[in-house]
Amino acid sequence: MARRVVGDAVSVDAARRIVLGAQGFAGRRASGRGDVRQVRKAVGWAGVLQVDSVNVLCRSHYLPVFARAGDYARTTLDRMSWGEPRELFEYFWGHKAALLPLSYYPLLKYRMRAAERQVWDAKLDPDVTAPWSVVVGMQRLNAERPGFVDEVLARVTDQGPISAGEASPDGVRRKRSEPDPDPSTGRMWNWQDAKIAIEYLFCTGRVTIAGRRNFERLYDLTERALPADVLARPALDPADARRELVRIAARGLGIATARDLCGAGTGHYPLPTATAREVVGELVDSGELIPVQVEGITQQSYRWHESTDRPVDARALLSPFDPLIWNRDRTHHLFDFFYRISIYTPAPQRTHGYYVLPFLLGDRLVARVDLKSDRPTSTLLVPTLTPEPNTPDLTDPLAAELRLLAHWLDLQHVRVTATSPAAVLLAQALNN
Repeated sequence: MARRVVGDAVSVDAARRIVLGAQGFAGRRASGRGDVRQVRKAVGWAGVLQVDSVNVLCRSHYLPVFARAGDYARTTLDRMSWGEPRELFEYFWGHKAALLPLSYYPLLKYRMRAAERQVWDAKLDPDVTAPWSVVVGMQRLNAERPGFVDEVLARVTDQGPISAGEASPDGVRRKRSEPDPDPSTGRMWNWQDAKIAIEYLFCTGRVTIAGRRNFERLYDLTERALPADVLARPALDPADARRELVRIAARGLGIATARDLCGAGTGHYPLPTATAREVVGELVDSGELIPVQVEGITQQSYRWHESTDRPVDARALLSPFDPLIWNRDRTHHLFDFFYRISIYTPAPQRTHGYYVLPFLLGDRLVARVDLKSDRPTSTLLVPTLTPEPNTPDLTDPLAAELRLLAHWLDLQHVRVTATSPAAVLLAQALNN
């Protein structure tokens, strides 16, 4: 039997404004070049910067900061992520592969300890979270190559920072023509043995991402890569860590269902269903989460007790992996905007283009904008533009945002190759 939804009624318009405010879109972006303070604020609002390798426009983790802070130096975020003084760290299963503030590191130690236990069954060890490639790979390596992980760790100790390909102690690599040892992972995720071992060590926190070489991960011992004072902070009790992670998610989402907060595949910090229900209940009892009924959402929603409903006058192009929209069902409910990423869709089946960014204007998502950086010609290309039905004229604000985006990406031109009526108007505005 479905549980009864309780709490004060919240209109979908109010819920949308609350969410946008929590994610940092309520105020106008500062004009001019953003400094490290603006970047730090933007990271704090986003909470999580999902890392993705697709570079057709630019690497995805840079885009949520641009959406919130405007023009800033990407080297600032690079320094914060992999330089000195370091402010962010990578962890695979914060939310997918993600950059997180260093203050979160002690909150994830309990997950690292769970990976060390290698009980790859959530029913027996609900704290275990690791990529499936690591789970099945480690089960095989423990049986076929005992001691191999220690050999990989020794190589990182001696030679780090190194790539996964450089971490193999014997240099042996499986050829693509050879059969996959772990067919259940699929071809793309059927990693070399050294990659499995080093990603397992990454899950346990014994190694971390010390930097990137042409975006390839470089692994090193965690104590050499992260600040000593951060590593010295004690791990929280797992129950306390889970509560704090859900608090962070609730603060960043503003108003959300339990699935939005910590559901598998959708939450900022996924938890097993029973555990998530327990943690959410504890935060309701403490008064930090307030049960509400959001118009059009049949599941119980919860409002962060400090969230506010205020006017939103935003203008931003959103990465497909932006925390505001990565939960596609939530995006549909709050914005009446059906959005799916198209980079894995065969070309003949794409409706709106390849790398499609929703355009946020005011408090609504008003268009899908397909974008590409043509670096040889220093041009930002707009191959497809699809406004939402009944959208007021978006030509001038979108033109202004595209000019700012091109400037930020060090591209000299913006060219609209789309031929729709809205695209023709956009091209004219950009040429004036």
